[in-house]
This record gives sequence, C-alpha cells and structure tokens, in this order.
Amino acid sequence: MYLDMSKYLDELKDILRPHLAKYGLKILPRGQSQFSLVRGSEIVMTIRDAQEVVELSYKQKKYSYDKWYTKPEHLAHTIINVLEAQEKQVSS
Repeated sequence: MYLDMSKYLDELKDILRPHLAKYGLKILPRGQSQFSLVRGSEIVMTIRDAQEVVELSYKQKKYSYDKWYTKPEHLAHTIINVLEAQEKQVSS
C-alpha cells in the first residue's frame, strides 16, 4: 500500500509526464501532497494525496480513488482518458 504520500504522486507524475505535452499541459507542484496539471495559467486538474485516497478535482467536481485499489498506473490511465475525451470535445 502507498502510505508514503510523495511516492504515489511521484509515480503518477512519472507516468503522466510523457503524455502531457500532447495536451499542452505541465505539472505544477503544490506542496508535497498535491500537484496541478496546468495549461498556461489555467488549472485543468488537481491531484491531491489524502492519505487513504487520492482526490482528483476536475471541472468543479471532486473524485476520490482508494489507493488500495487504484494504483498510480490505473489513475494515470483514467486521467489520460479524461484528457483525450476533453481534447475531442474541444476539436469537434
């Protein structure tokens, strides 16, 4: 289990990093337990480690993922799918 907050987020960032340029996003660290995905000065998504769960804030909604079940690679896949769907909406 991921008890070390920064380890879970570090793994998540490492998985996301190669995909972000495609969406014009960068990682903005916000303390040890959270980071945001930003496009220019706009915060697109915030990911926060809340001990037992990881909270993802996107479009004024908050989603919680249990770290027992949601490994960093699974959450990264979810985030990339959301970004991909958003990109398709913008371009259509």
